[in-house]
Amino acid sequence: MPYVMVQIPNTPAPPKSPAPRPVPTSADVARLAGVSRATVSYVLNNTSAVRISEPTRRRVHEAAKELGYVPHAAARSLRAGHSRMVLMPTLPVPAGQRYSQFVHDVQGALSRLDYTVVQYGATGLRGDDAARAWAELRPVAVLVPSPSIGPDGVAVLKRSGVRAVVTLSAAPVEGAHSVFLDHAEVGRRAVDHLYARGRRRIGVVIPEERGMEMFSAPRLAGARDALHGTDATVVPLPLAYTEESAAALVDRWPDLGLDGVFAYNDEYAMLLMRALQDAGVRIPQDAAFIGADDVMPGRLLRPRLSTVRLELPSGRDLAALVDRAVRNPGAPPESHQEYGATVVHRDSS
Repeated sequence: MPYVMVQIPNTPAPPKSPAPRPVPTSADVARLAGVSRATVSYVLNNTSAVRISEPTRRRVHEAAKELGYVPHAAARSLRAGHSRMVLMPTLPVPAGQRYSQFVHDVQGALSRLDYTVVQYGATGLRGDDAARAWAELRPVAVLVPSPSIGPDGVAVLKRSGVRAVVTLSAAPVEGAHSVFLDHAEVGRRAVDHLYARGRRRIGVVIPEERGMEMFSAPRLAGARDALHGTDATVVPLPLAYTEESAAALVDRWPDLGLDGVFAYNDEYAMLLMRALQDAGVRIPQDAAFIGADDVMPGRLLRPRLSTVRLELPSGRDLAALVDRAVRNPGAPPESHQEYGATVVHRDSS
């Protein structure tokens, strides 16, 4: 059988990918702006110790923007001997509107002091395990928004080079700066309010979701403390944040004999109020309601929801505390206790 030669046309080689552009450096910025590298560093790091004219600053920023240059955080940390990162672990439970605004304000205030705020989103870590995970990122400060760390965890962080640990919780932590947020006081104020308005069998909603007990337990304890030695009673009301759970609680409502409810926070209050109103329970005539946290939807509800506002520190004050602690890591820990709780009386109670 004769062989047939088939000529295969030459397949053009695929076009070569363009070589990656070199990463711009501060020297490139300096050449384009016509200044020294030191001037570039002073301008882009917002150094206040050296006076730089506004036209020069503008020229450096324009050159950096044209080249796509951004300062190298790790290199800056090496020069300074520490980073400018403030680590803020996220709450292990969903955050409400007011807390989210608080976090936004803190981040803005720290940014104006030339810190970078990084939120750490890992869940399920507590104590030393959490501290070790945070320490791996080598922040200059850690702002802990929940009672999830103890003295050993603070020591782990400080051994890794963290200059400041600030906790926001109801109890001080050895070695850390403390800002007290007293959730028991929220429960006391809420139930004091209901008792003063003649309510004597008061339900306290306890969220069933995991992680909420770190806030719900002290609020329940504060509610019980408010009624200690009185003729009134606290009845815990476990409730998941679902319409089905609220409906199941409404089915049991006639047997509970309640005339008032402190509903942990405004969201749980609105959930249970709506289910009770659908079942014909009148608010506040049959059951007075009060929530906590003072979120906007509670003001739009009918009847408008009474609430307890937990006073949070201002972003500027908290940022100033972090900055003082970073600048003077050997100073004794500060404690700030001026943040209380205030009842906002509306139509539901």
